[in-house]
Amino acid sequence: MTLAVAGTLMQTPAPDRLTVVDAVVEVDGTGVVREVHDRTTDAGRGAAQRALEDAEDRVDLSDTTLLMPGLVDLHIHAPQWPQLGTGLDLPLERWLFEYTFPLEARYADDDFAVSVWDDMVPTLLSNGTTTAVYYSSNHLDATTSLARACARHGQRALVGRVAMDHPEGTPEWYRDTTASAGVDASARSIEAVAALRSPLVESIITPRFTPACTDDLLQGLGELAEATGVRVQTHCAESDWHCGYAVERFGTSDARALDRFGLMRPRTVLAHSDHLTDFEMAMAADRRAGVAHCPLSNSYFANAVFGVRRALAAGTGVGLGSDIAGGARPGLLGVCQDAVTVSRMLEDGVDPALGPGQRGVPDSRIDTVTAFWLATAGGASVVDLPVGLIEPRRRFDAMAVRLDRPGGLIRTWESIDDDARIFEKVVRLATADDISHVWVDGRQVKPGRIPVPDRRRQH
Repeated sequence: MTLAVAGTLMQTPAPDRLTVVDAVVEVDGTGVVREVHDRTTDAGRGAAQRALEDAEDRVDLSDTTLLMPGLVDLHIHAPQWPQLGTGLDLPLERWLFEYTFPLEARYADDDFAVSVWDDMVPTLLSNGTTTAVYYSSNHLDATTSLARACARHGQRALVGRVAMDHPEGTPEWYRDTTASAGVDASARSIEAVAALRSPLVESIITPRFTPACTDDLLQGLGELAEATGVRVQTHCAESDWHCGYAVERFGTSDARALDRFGLMRPRTVLAHSDHLTDFEMAMAADRRAGVAHCPLSNSYFANAVFGVRRALAAGTGVGLGSDIAGGARPGLLGVCQDAVTVSRMLEDGVDPALGPGQRGVPDSRIDTVTAFWLATAGGASVVDLPVGLIEPRRRFDAMAVRLDRPGGLIRTWESIDDDARIFEKVVRLATADDISHVWVDGRQVKPGRIPVPDRRRQH
């Protein structure tokens, strides 16, 4: 079904550029943007009217509703959804063993897994997350059911079975039995997701991180990625502990070890990466890998702030990740705000015992324009998906955000607020309740309020 959406289009085609257009977006029957017509020009006005008249489905957004690209979340631990907002009081290595691994082991029960997926996926869609990059558990059936849930609810997704086999880095009751078993299960997961034949959902090879994987598993997964061309995701250089572990075990940094195993490759998503050196950022850029910047969970676990400006200057791809549940936010608009905040802290420094000249890292701050670009076009570029902007030949993944919802936090003042100020207010203040529509591939997946899943199914 062809679609035409009329309204004020706000988006960020570059890290330092906000564009605002009174537009009609014309979408073909396959969900691809055919044209964006600018109604402020004579030619555009006529073409826009024809597009509205010819469309099988027409949506006229009000003057107080903005059309924006859907959000691309590069790092979500799907099995951790039930612990969202809890368990953030421990160092990472203890948090995994005391909170996370016991929860993830429960996904051997696929009924339990489906009950979580059917709550999580619609909730994330209602928050504007049109593309999600998921870590599943290490269970084949639960991973397949996660992919199936994304397809059923209409979310674009990369879904990865977590591979982990190290006898010291994982508990005996939650790991692959051998490296070869882990590689084989990952290969079978790729086949199972492909068998769903969903145009929205693909596999992603997922070694959890180097402390959880033996050399043989890392090497085998690198070879699997080379043989299949499937994307890779893993955690990289996240914390002092993670980096120290890599040097002690491999005699080199975590990033260089991943590269040795063939896991630093085009479209690899490197979660966190706070401790990458300038050389390693350049190496990631050369390999065409990118970083999932997770500002909130980094504040808990990473012992550092990721330098977005430094990475972009090195040519490294960067997007945003919520890192559910290490990050306690279910939507990326709040993560945009976190990214701005931590960048200011990196630039200004936080230790008052140091002088102003020694306290921070100059030229580190980003603004809401850059943060929203990370959450849309930047993230889409990391995983090489034709989303993140509303322009011809990209898929129409989008959201509509109300400025006038009764009880909402967004206020606009005609004599005060220009487009840039309104955009900043939306990024900082909008919630799921302000998002009236969400489209993926041109299909509405939130035509009003999203139905509340039957929580009685959860156990």
